[in-house]
Amino acid sequence: MTPPTAPDYPSLSPKARAFLEAPRFATVATLNPDGSALQAVVWYRLEGGAIVFNSRVGRLWPTNLGRDPRVSILVANGYDYVELRGSVEIDADPVRSHDVIAGLAERYRESDDGGEEQLARFAAEARVTFTLRPTRIFERLSD
Repeated sequence: MTPPTAPDYPSLSPKARAFLEAPRFATVATLNPDGSALQAVVWYRLEGGAIVFNSRVGRLWPTNLGRDPRVSILVANGYDYVELRGSVEIDADPVRSHDVIAGLAERYRESDDGGEEQLARFAAEARVTFTLRPTRIFERLSD
């Protein structure tokens, strides 16, 4: 019997990687229990070829991913966009999840005002982290 191999994940093009490295907002699409779509705007970061994002426990879209890990993430700027599809890995480890949200807050912080208050609020929340290693990547990026 042949042992299972790791799936072949598509790679981000250099142009898509550069686009995603900018601190843009992502729209995460999940499926509600009735099959309807739900979208939410999230912070994210790249980790190698994966997209990592995080949420407070109890929101609907993370609950949806706990039930059905399939997701589509769209990062857009005008008509330029990168879409990533696949299934997420869920990490409920509180230490990692708080480290991830602290890093995301730093990535998206526009000024030093209110940063400590925001981190204190996040530290008091139960958080969950999602990692998407996309199985499909679509991009439309102008020159």
